[in-house]
Parts: sequence; C-alpha cells; structure tokens
Amino acid sequence: MASSKRSWLDGPQIPGEHDDELSPGRWPGEKLGLPASGPNSLATVARRAGGVTIDWVMSWMAAIAFVQVTDVLGSTPTVTLIFWAILGIVTGWLFSRTPGHMLLGMGIARVDVGGAKVGLRRAIVRTLLTAFILPAAMVDADGRGLHDRATGTAVIRG
Repeated sequence: MASSKRSWLDGPQIPGEHDDELSPGRWPGEKLGLPASGPNSLATVARRAGGVTIDWVMSWMAAIAFVQVTDVLGSTPTVTLIFWAILGIVTGWLFSRTPGHMLLGMGIARVDVGGAKVGLRRAIVRTLLTAFILPAAMVDADGRGLHDRATGTAVIRG
C-alpha cells in the first residue's frame, strides 16, 4: 500500500469508516452506500451551513421576543443558543430534520440502519456537538462532520 505525500497545508484527515479509510470515494457518500446525486445523496457543506443559519435566525428571533418578556434564562445570545439546541433536538428526533433542513431539502439519516429514525439520544448528542462548531466543521473523506460520525448519521438531500 503506497502512501501519498502530504504536507501540513493539506490539513487534518479524519479516517473513514471502511477498509481504505483515508482515500475518498468516487463521490461524497459512496462508502456509505449513498448515490452520487439526487435524493438520498450527501448534502454539501454549504447547504448544511445554510440550514444551520436558518435555524439560528429563527432561534434568534424567538429569543429576542422571549427576552422582551423575561430575562429568566439570560440575555439574547444565551437564549438563542438554548432555543437553537431545543429546536435541533426536538425536530431532529421527531422529524429527522430541522426547519432549516426542510427549507433547503435535506434531512438527517442514520447510516447504520437504513430508514430508521434518528432517535432522541442521537438527536441530543448530534445537536450538542454541533453547538461546539469544530466537530461540524471538520469533515471526513465522505464529507460528514465529526458530529455525524459520532452519532452514525449523515445529512442527505431529499
């Protein structure tokens, strides 16, 4: 097995989940059994970031209204984070997608069991890891963030 030359400019590589861990597939998600394009293909990083932004703006608007009534949970930034986490956990658990995912035509899928619901535990862990930003920003050869790797999920189109 020949090793390719890499430099520090290439950035970190997160090992994949299969035999040839570091080599990318022919398309993002191929090693997970996902199609190259269309429904059920892996969503792009830009599309996923757009979904998070939509969810954050919704949570921010709700937090502004909430803070006008009471400051029991803190100021607007703190309440925004709390509302965003609740939104991600509840909608990820119940619908396998957040409002931002829905508006951009995406959903959260389990890669270990096709068609199974995400579940409450996975929704909680996934949302909390996303809140730390770094796990969501670092992606593997298939384009999934560390938060998706940790929970056995992927954000797919459709």
